[in-house]
Amino acid sequence: MTADAPQLTLGILGGGQLAQMLALAALPLGVRVRVLEPDAQAPARLCATHLHAPYTDALSLDVLAGCDAVTLEFENVPVQALTALEDRVPVRPGRALLERSKHRAREKEALRAAGVQTAPFVVIETEAEVGGALEQVSGRGILKTSELGYDGKGQARVSDLDGLRAAWNALGRVPCLLEGLVQFEREVSLAVARGPDRALAFGPLIENVHRDGILLTSLFLEGDPQEVQAREIAGRVAGAWELEGLMTLEFFGLPDGDLLVNEVAPRVHNSGHLTQDGGGISQFEAQVRAVLGLPLADWRPLHPCAMVNIVGAEGKTPDWAGIDALPGTRLHLYHKAWRAGRKLGHVNLVAADEQTLRARLSQLETLIP
Repeated sequence: MTADAPQLTLGILGGGQLAQMLALAALPLGVRVRVLEPDAQAPARLCATHLHAPYTDALSLDVLAGCDAVTLEFENVPVQALTALEDRVPVRPGRALLERSKHRAREKEALRAAGVQTAPFVVIETEAEVGGALEQVSGRGILKTSELGYDGKGQARVSDLDGLRAAWNALGRVPCLLEGLVQFEREVSLAVARGPDRALAFGPLIENVHRDGILLTSLFLEGDPQEVQAREIAGRVAGAWELEGLMTLEFFGLPDGDLLVNEVAPRVHNSGHLTQDGGGISQFEAQVRAVLGLPLADWRPLHPCAMVNIVGAEGKTPDWAGIDALPGTRLHLYHKAWRAGRKLGHVNLVAADEQTLRARLSQLETLIP
């Protein structure tokens, strides 16, 4: 940025670790950040102006309306907040996309409408719809609440009618989605950004491993054979949904080589954290650029890289000295209070070649419980 370049301000709904990393990516671009977040200990408060108030607070929304654009840190934001902003400031992604992506049934239906494969599913909103639902998804599935729930929360695996009834009752008898189980070989993700000029840019295809519903590791290697297919699907959904901003698609890789879309997040994604240290621009800079209408280009690491999440574990602590001593590591902590099962940070790992990366990743996984 030159001395006479215009100063931009970005508003973010949400002030957690993703907002923190978005703000850190925005600052070198000359962009100041304001976050609206009801948690007094919001991680983003350390590097952005923190509007400490409910998401629907009128005075705080007035402050965000004075930004050049507003984006989302996560999807569990009240739609009313976007409604209050949308005629006053560009909100990217917008209300319609948020309403779709935060509701699992609407999301699946919109993906199908865009011509994209998903797991078989059936919507359950009343007790009468529980009976016969499993037969529509081949007898086994995962019951998920239509709204809220993440990192494995708000869902239960079921294989018979009694189990389905018990799961629906345990989830509060709220509207749910029953997804059929899919036989897949791996889980991958890819992000797509679309500016207000409709120009598209893509992140890399990343392979992911989960444990107990929480992302454990992510891996990027150049030349993934399914990347072209993933980009085509992501671009199709971005166009059909009229995306402005950035969103991440999670896929199941099927044995026949096809990709099936599992979920869509209207934001940067945990799996994309490895782009921070791989040598190219990060997913966070890509979202900032897309939201503010700055020039966009594909973002991808220049070297093989991986990410390992640090999740609170009862009675266990990472080997901090061992992590620091392992070549190619870079630690990112979120300044969050410890809690079992809570994401507290991540470690990115970069190496010159695949063999070295995999060997060091195996070492790193032993250092993080």
